[in-house]
Amino acid sequence: MAFDIAVKRVYEAPEKADGQRVLVDRIWPRGVAKKDAALTVWLKEIAPSDELRRWFGHEPERWAEFQKRYRAELDANKEAMAQLRALLREGKVTLLYGAHDEAHNNAVALATYLKA
Repeated sequence: MAFDIAVKRVYEAPEKADGQRVLVDRIWPRGVAKKDAALTVWLKEIAPSDELRRWFGHEPERWAEFQKRYRAELDANKEAMAQLRALLREGKVTLLYGAHDEAHNNAVALATYLKA
């Protein structure tokens, strides 16, 4: 089954086309009011472990290894993945993240994982 998944910075304005808005960061993004985020759910349990997040440090040269390690964490995280897949079965889901790097972040890695 192909899921309708988008990825977007939480700092961008919510749009009706976002569908269900799911924050996938472990830490709440700085400067964003909860009401302004217009979240369906904050699924912090699906974010990379603190250890993995600190190791990665958004260093592009660690991206391939980060994705590999994060996939292993996701494989072991049955409960959070089941929650996310249930939302995906309902329609479009936009994965929200706070990182500055739009190409190398956990939401991009998670979307790739879900589409595989």
